[in-house]
Amino acid sequence: MDEPVVVTKTGPADISDGLIRREAKKAAVWLAVAGLFALAVILAQPIMVIIGGIVFAAMIDGGQRLIARVAPFLPRGVRIALVLLGALGFFVWLVTFAGGQIAAQAAQFPAVVQTQLARLTAWAASHGVTLQDFNLQQIASQVVGSVGQVTRAVGGLLGGFTTGFLIFILSIYFVIEPDIYRRGFAWMMPEASRDHFEGTALRMGKALRMLLFGRLLGMAVEGLATWALLAWWGVPMAALLGLLTGLLAFLPNIGAPISGLLMVLVGFSGGTEMGLFCLAVYIVVQTVDGNIIVPMVAKRTADLAPALVLGAQLVFGLLFGILGLMLADPIVAMIKIALERQAERNDANRATD
Repeated sequence: MDEPVVVTKTGPADISDGLIRREAKKAAVWLAVAGLFALAVILAQPIMVIIGGIVFAAMIDGGQRLIARVAPFLPRGVRIALVLLGALGFFVWLVTFAGGQIAAQAAQFPAVVQTQLARLTAWAASHGVTLQDFNLQQIASQVVGSVGQVTRAVGGLLGGFTTGFLIFILSIYFVIEPDIYRRGFAWMMPEASRDHFEGTALRMGKALRMLLFGRLLGMAVEGLATWALLAWWGVPMAALLGLLTGLLAFLPNIGAPISGLLMVLVGFSGGTEMGLFCLAVYIVVQTVDGNIIVPMVAKRTADLAPALVLGAQLVFGLLFGILGLMLADPIVAMIKIALERQAERNDANRATD
């Protein structure tokens, strides 16, 4: 029987020089990183949906933990069901009882905003200010269009229903049995890194719960206070403005100026006094939220710098649209916690060496 032929010559894939071999390995690592980045860009929408499910699951988990403080005897599944039923009941009430009034106000809203900006343009022209390329009417259409999705959602025409439904389903799976997914992800890591990942994931979960609790608290305070004060003064479309203010409060740094601009424009449609009152309401509400609620919550979260959050919102909004804009600060919070945990691990390793 013939003996097997053993090839001893160097093949084209073999690198005998040690320096070249090391550099080739480095190049392969960078190519792999570039490939993963390209894959992440291609799969951006599914990835953002998964992250949205994680964030919404943290919100549900935070709600059931609050119920546990009041009724610790209830099973965890029952507490989760109560949170989901409460959210469903709120939206049913919103559509059933408030939907008609808010939808009627929403129909009048674009015309009011564009009329006020037309008056502003005429006033500026009467004082010698030329607005050649600075078209306020076009800006008005863009502003109205940017909040149009929120308005349609209130009326029951939810844009991106499929994405929202997928996020909702994923969040339920994540919140019911979070340990399964956390252990499964840790299993794919080296054994020495699993405990570190477990601690990082727990810290991320706590930070997300507090961050979202602060967002929801700020949304409720801003929305209810704006609605109550504007309705007391008799400002038109007070319910719609309160709802828009509350919803836009979920977007820090960006939502507040938009809601304030809309509030002031609608206010001046009823006269100078009403416009100044709306401006005062905006300042008071934002001052309370910025100096009481935000600092209180920031002490127990990742405490993100405002400029960092704003930059992340601009980048994520450009790359991933409205979903990226909404998830920008939770993603930045998780990245910051991961970096802090890695720094702590490096310090601990240096201390033991």
